[in-house]
Amino acid sequence: MARAWGRWTRWTLAGLAGLLACALVPAQPLRPLVLLVETSALMPQARLDGDRVVEGLHLDLGRALGQRLGRDVVARPVPRKRLAEALQRGEGDLLCDYQSDWLPGNFAWSRPFIPDQALLVTAASAPAPAGLTALAGQPIGAVRGYVYPEMANLLRDGFVRDDAPDAVANLRKLELGRVQHALTGRRVLDYQRRTGQFTLALHPPLVVSEVLAQCALSPASPVSLTALNKAIQGLIADGELGRLLAKYR
Repeated sequence: MARAWGRWTRWTLAGLAGLLACALVPAQPLRPLVLLVETSALMPQARLDGDRVVEGLHLDLGRALGQRLGRDVVARPVPRKRLAEALQRGEGDLLCDYQSDWLPGNFAWSRPFIPDQALLVTAASAPAPAGLTALAGQPIGAVRGYVYPEMANLLRDGFVRDDAPDAVANLRKLELGRVQHALTGRRVLDYQRRTGQFTLALHPPLVVSEVLAQCALSPASPVSLTALNKAIQGLIADGELGRLLAKYR
């Protein structure tokens, strides 16, 4: 009986020691989420330094979502033409400030939540258009590679694009008088004005459309759509999303 009790005691102590050892092993951290950012992105969306994203709304938004998801976030610049492929192949987990009809692919899309307006702006030195249909046949500054479905549907063959490589170059063309009208996002226009980089006098802008952008999840992302939407709801509920947007107005 004594020998049995001794064996039981040794086994119990050994088991307790094993459990204690397991408890002392630190939990492995969750791998960071990879946030994809266009290499052509400009402020206020993003500022790149070589292959690093160093500031901007996309980075701030990704980090805020990552914090609520319990993961660090690493931003990876990718050319616009490769975004869908990179997301599909799992080279990135998350892409934000997009809409599902801008990016074809087998992605899970979050609830719409990032507000912006698509605007048609006209230099004050030119006659103010009576409306969008009055611009048929006139050159309109646009960004190469971007689609403008509302303008295309409204003007059809009368939608004459004069493309620039990016949103800032598009506004610069307007400032130099190369076009009298240009399409831009309110967020970009407000930021360029606030920072003194765009000072041209304009007629009151015409609103082309109201935009609520989304985030796309890669099929290989470790984060579920339910968890992402819950994190987004948290950003909205406590006002953090509003503070992030106000930072770049």
